[in-house]
Amino acid sequence: MNAITLDPRWARIVARDAQDDFVFSVASTGIYCRPGCPARTPSPRNIAFHGSPAAAESAGFRACKRCLPDQPPLAERHAALIAEACRRIESAEEPLVLAELAAAVGLSPHHFHRLFRKITGLTPKGYADAHRAEKVRDALQSGGTVTEALYEAGFGSSGRFYAAADGALGMAPARFARGGQGAKIRYGIGTSSLGLVLAAVSDRGVCSILLGDDEGELATELGRRFPRASITADPDLGDTVAAVAALVEEPGRGLALPLDIRGTAFQQRVWDALRAIPAGETRSYADIARAIGNPRAVRAVAGACAANKLALAIPCHRVVHGNGDVSGYRWGTERKRALLSREELP
Repeated sequence: MNAITLDPRWARIVARDAQDDFVFSVASTGIYCRPGCPARTPSPRNIAFHGSPAAAESAGFRACKRCLPDQPPLAERHAALIAEACRRIESAEEPLVLAELAAAVGLSPHHFHRLFRKITGLTPKGYADAHRAEKVRDALQSGGTVTEALYEAGFGSSGRFYAAADGALGMAPARFARGGQGAKIRYGIGTSSLGLVLAAVSDRGVCSILLGDDEGELATELGRRFPRASITADPDLGDTVAAVAALVEEPGRGLALPLDIRGTAFQQRVWDALRAIPAGETRSYADIARAIGNPRAVRAVAGACAANKLALAIPCHRVVHGNGDVSGYRWGTERKRALLSREELP
């Protein structure tokens, strides 16, 4: 064994570690590579370590054509391609077909579709639908008419608009513009070891799960979400409330009930990422931002977590600060600690 094989970086080269805080050169070929390069592992007697591509090039080596160490990391390049695709989707007046989007960023349709979903948590069509739904919400909430919202969101016909808008808004567009007037929301309140649990349902599924200590405050908070909806307490929701309360005791079990999830395109991407966190594990806000392909959006991710109205079903309690601090939970830090403790593996 020589000094190279004793260096921990050698093990990372052998394992094709995707982390790239260094590069290595190969004297026999005159090239330098990332540790994750897919080429055949060179003999350790021919390699040298360098702290950066610039250092390797200063030593007279050229970049590998396979792992492209002189370019940004592959994950960053992929994120940049998908970000460009998202901008194209958002600026298009008419929906773009998959092949057109893929060609614009230089990928095959299959590879593009798979990569888009991996980075954003949505399919290209799902992202486009969520973006248009967000434009509809913005137009209606700013006082615009349904007709204005139709054209502003890029719908070419009223039929297509109503077919998509009803699913995106959870109600007819005109009703949404009136703050949910006429929508019927039923709720029940039960008890758990962590206090009261409110479960509210629409005709589409569970639309709100709230935790607290005061029935009146929970009902008031639900009312703020649907200011003009018809909201009534329903004693027949006992089974639904019990299923939700059971999540408090076993938050890792999941909820086998349909959910009525409404939010902006960005919020839905964050919430999808939260639901992908395995029980017993945590992620930082920065981790979630990276998972949705927008590493600079840490504060926006925190905002989306705070906007979550479906406690436990969308497990925002599994998101912590980078230093492990669990503060910032909408329903109280002590509840968050308790939920995380109950998810710890034996």
